[in-house]
Amino acid sequence: MSAAHPAGSFEVIVEAVTPLTAHVSAFRLRAVNGRALPGYRAGAHVRVQVRTPQGEDWRAYSLVNLAPHTQAQTAPDHYLLAVRREDRGAGGSLHMHTQVRAGDTLRITAPVNAFALDEQDNAVLIAGGIGITPIASMASALLAQRRKFALHYTGRAKAQLAFAGELRALCNEALHLYGDDEQSELDRFDLARLLDTLEPAQPIYVCGPQGLIDATIALATARGWPRERIRSELFAAGAPQDSDTAFEVECRQSNVTLRVAPAQSILDAMLDAGLDPLYDCKRGECGVCQVGVIEGEVDHRDYCLSESEKRAGKVMHVCVSRSRAARLVIDA
Repeated sequence: MSAAHPAGSFEVIVEAVTPLTAHVSAFRLRAVNGRALPGYRAGAHVRVQVRTPQGEDWRAYSLVNLAPHTQAQTAPDHYLLAVRREDRGAGGSLHMHTQVRAGDTLRITAPVNAFALDEQDNAVLIAGGIGITPIASMASALLAQRRKFALHYTGRAKAQLAFAGELRALCNEALHLYGDDEQSELDRFDLARLLDTLEPAQPIYVCGPQGLIDATIALATARGWPRERIRSELFAAGAPQDSDTAFEVECRQSNVTLRVAPAQSILDAMLDAGLDPLYDCKRGECGVCQVGVIEGEVDHRDYCLSESEKRAGKVMHVCVSRSRAARLVIDA
């Protein structure tokens, strides 16, 4: 998916822009013709066309639902997004905060769900910061289904937790709020302590910063959780690591060999070269950019493949994963 209009994208009206905290604003969107918008399930996101310093691009934002009844998602009369302002980075959130106003028109895609809620009971929902957006929708869905769950929501300060009031009214005792600035240890999020109170049979859904997701996966699997019971969604593109080096990647189908810089992804190198690979999230979660590996050893950084698939090294996700050696050959 490139900056051009994706198939099936459409325009919506920004009905309202509401500040939620000092850094987070909510955007309420309605169909231009006033009809119901395409339905979705908890965990889904839409992509919004934004302007960045590099030009027009698309950014993914989760759909927030705080109403525990099915019509809010099956035939919604509006979409609700919440966007945290980031003054550094690629510029999508800055555009949303500084350029988008009530009455404006935005172009978005239909909802896509790469972070689906399954049918298991006794789910554990973990949200860090703006990661609450899909998690809040999951809580609403579980309440509508009368299924047991617990929601653990953490941030730098309790006062800066978006939707905290609405979630208190919605979830009651199932909600646990934490702030890094709290004096009491019980009011500060301790992942290891939480996991020690749970059972590996309980499904975990976690969304937020990469550090929170990586720690949840590492600590939970060390305690016996099957990897498939830990679902995650990352609210940032994969960040380069200090140890990353340049390498060559041969795209065998395209008959092109590219140089991938230390701070560049294979996907971005392909796009810069004028290729048209399939992609969506740019975070290693959706699986759309998966390609076959013909030669070379992969440094897997995705959240899609199982451990056995990573060890086999037959496929990779070019938005985040890299080569461990100077050269890689992929089926692209």
